[in-house]
Amino acid sequence: MYKSLVDTLEKRYVTLVAVTKTRPDEQVMALYDQGQRIFGENRVSELERKSEYFPKDVEWHMIGHLQSKKVKSVLPIVSMIHSIDSVKLYDVVVKEAKKIQKPIEILLQYKIGQEESKYGLDKVSLESIIEKYQNHPSLVTIKGVMGMASFVDDEQQVRSEFAKLKSLFDDVKERYFGTDPHFNVISMGMSGDYKIAIEEGSTMVRIGSLLFK
Repeated sequence: MYKSLVDTLEKRYVTLVAVTKTRPDEQVMALYDQGQRIFGENRVSELERKSEYFPKDVEWHMIGHLQSKKVKSVLPIVSMIHSIDSVKLYDVVVKEAKKIQKPIEILLQYKIGQEESKYGLDKVSLESIIEKYQNHPSLVTIKGVMGMASFVDDEQQVRSEFAKLKSLFDDVKERYFGTDPHFNVISMGMSGDYKIAIEEGSTMVRIGSLLFK
């Protein structure tokens, strides 16, 4: 499954983030042995443990909701944070990155799903972060956007939510980033909906259960 999925994604220029949440270390290591190097975790405690256990050439991504008080623990470990979902969290990441002098890549999580439990920025808060980013240079690089579609069986709803994120990305890129090559990531799509996400413009998918069947 892994090799065929990677081949498909590479043909579409889509990056695979293998989600390790709840998976035994030996299963994750089996993916590493097949060549996977980008792994995503939802939980800070697991990030801390796995970063010590797995080889140092693994590139860790924080993909779950991140509390501001946990940024200090996460920042030394990860190369990218997908889940910047508030202005406050962005400010803390900037502050902590400066403290340890570490460049860090981030994605702005925009709320496209309908569930109340979904985290994410609205357009006002997203633009507020971008304006801060452009007016106050730091060690943080905004690489793009992230979104999670509603967990529903309605394919058209999921497709429209992904299309909404792609449209937002295009608008933000045109208005704020122009030809900046660093702003190039649309992280959307998981095991159940990644094919739709890719059709709607995803450049990075976060896949877990599909890889471990």
